[in-house]
Amino acid sequence: MRIVILGAGGKLGQLLEPRWPGEAVWTTRSDVDIADPNTLTRTLNGADAVFCLAGVTPGSTASMELNATLARQTLDAAQGAHVFLFSSAAVYGALQGPLTEDGPTSPQSPYGKSKLEMERLAARHPNPSTSLRLGNVAGADAILGGWKPGFQLDQFSDNTTPARSYIGPGKLARVLNALTRANTLPKIMNIAAPKTVSMGALLDAASLKWTPQPATDRTIANVHLDTSTLERFTSFTDSDSTAAGIVADWKQGPRR
Repeated sequence: MRIVILGAGGKLGQLLEPRWPGEAVWTTRSDVDIADPNTLTRTLNGADAVFCLAGVTPGSTASMELNATLARQTLDAAQGAHVFLFSSAAVYGALQGPLTEDGPTSPQSPYGKSKLEMERLAARHPNPSTSLRLGNVAGADAILGGWKPGFQLDQFSDNTTPARSYIGPGKLARVLNALTRANTLPKIMNIAAPKTVSMGALLDAASLKWTPQPATDRTIANVHLDTSTLERFTSFTDSDSTAAGIVADWKQGPRR
């Protein structure tokens, strides 16, 4: 099987590449210009599966419309290879969970709206694809990956901190690799460990000091992705959803 990963130079790609359990072709922006259809078509020639990590992230000065554009260019060049596009839990906004792929969406940010538009474009495109609604990935997130001395974290009146669907980078690499061998994949799939974990617990498990600050009415208490669909294709252990397990996965580093 020939697997090609586009946009591997970003934070997520750098976490996944050394942990990937098998062979794959990893390309960065300097290797492949996705905007050049001839170059992209040559790169994807003979591929069985394509992961498109390229895209605009929150805080970027680039237009969020580029997320749909990059997806379309990849799908156009894929020549029948199954394309995995990286969407986000941001398409759900502040909806109460567990959040299912066939349930409502309510993106609040330009980023979330752009990812939903990307999904809709992919659903209309004739090339086979799956949009992966990715939860937080340890190390590529704003909590563990974005920690700095003096880090402050929202805390509610009951002393709890926001909970999110998370996954460790090693587990994510194995899950994605397993999906390339699956049959009859859905058009949209949530990607995370089955249970949520609190942000404070993650920082504590990583021995990263933090200071609580009062949560505001804009603080989303819980974002829980329903992973029933994903669990048809791969399995999880209890530790995959615990703060200790997720942090251990992140700190373990490359594993083949």
